[in-house]
Amino acid sequence: MNQKLTVGIADMKIGKGNDLLVTYALGSCIGLCFYDQRTKTGALLHIMLPLNMEPGRKNPLKYADTGIRETLRQLETQGASRSRITVKIAGGAKMFEVNGGNLGNIGQRNIESVHTILRMEGIRLLGEHVGGNVARTMLLDVDSGQSCIRSYGRPDIIF
Repeated sequence: MNQKLTVGIADMKIGKGNDLLVTYALGSCIGLCFYDQRTKTGALLHIMLPLNMEPGRKNPLKYADTGIRETLRQLETQGASRSRITVKIAGGAKMFEVNGGNLGNIGQRNIESVHTILRMEGIRLLGEHVGGNVARTMLLDVDSGQSCIRSYGRPDIIF
């Protein structure tokens, strides 16, 4: 039976077999589809910020560094192997112009942080649809490992 699992902001879900994972509202946030083809186990993580640098933060899934590591840990408890796990990412848009201030382009900072953490963890990045100024919806078909990106008024991107 197919199960559709919706992943919220600063959230992650793991699926097996015929599950479909989906997350909405990827603006400057990044969606990461993790997949182990042998076990047909996948996860979808929706991170908001690049690094968890403040003490007392309770939700590791909100940040690229702690979110990626926690997702890998949970996938391994489900039988996935780090050596087989691959990732596809989407998001990291620049949704608003910010004059002054030190925030900069949070979408670009998220993209750079995700790239760095995946490289540090030895996880292969198979594809990405990042940047620009459009919000995205990201889906993962756990059976096939295919990811789909949907944006209003644009054709779907399957990768």
